[in-house]
Amino acid sequence: MLFGTLSNKPLADIAKMAVRNSDNFHWTFIPILAFVVYIYATEFQQKNFRGIAAGLALYMVHWLYEIVNAIICAGTGYALWTVSPESTSFILLIGVSWELSMMFSIAGLATHKLLPEDPKKKILGINNRVLFAVANAALFSLIEIFLASTPAFIWVYPWWGALPVFITTYIPFFLAAFLVPDAKPKTQRLFIGSLAALNTLLLCVLIPMGII
Repeated sequence: MLFGTLSNKPLADIAKMAVRNSDNFHWTFIPILAFVVYIYATEFQQKNFRGIAAGLALYMVHWLYEIVNAIICAGTGYALWTVSPESTSFILLIGVSWELSMMFSIAGLATHKLLPEDPKKKILGINNRVLFAVANAALFSLIEIFLASTPAFIWVYPWWGALPVFITTYIPFFLAAFLVPDAKPKTQRLFIGSLAALNTLLLCVLIPMGII
């Protein structure tokens, strides 16, 4: 499925009622979290601080996008992307399940390991950070095409699909993951810390208000 379809509205309506509903909760929630903690603890022990910065930078951008997606759902009736309650143990926000969020928590860290050591090296005349960001964005967009063809993931709007998500979502995700670690440590902390504070503030305000 390359684009959404309005026929998915009934499925999205069901998903909206399942946000933070614990009816589907099961114990896989705990080991997935343990694996993520172990991965970051191992990277910290190995002093891979640039890799950690890559992981956290992408994750903070991911959460900002998920909050905006939930706000769009509140304002228009439907999110740009929606996760199905049939596919997860817990829906955090309308567009992100626990399993999906944990994947994004390590996506930047994992893909950063594939980068050339030299941040200025060019491949095909393109800076390797930019090229790898576009390539990873394309890969994730292709995976999302598959997901949107399953009951797990729902696109409603006919104008939203693989190309928009590639350009507006995944390219910024991976640019953050690949450019932030090359910045000075102070800039890294400012980027990640500012987004973490903004995301936390938005969640603490919008969830109790019932907006997201």
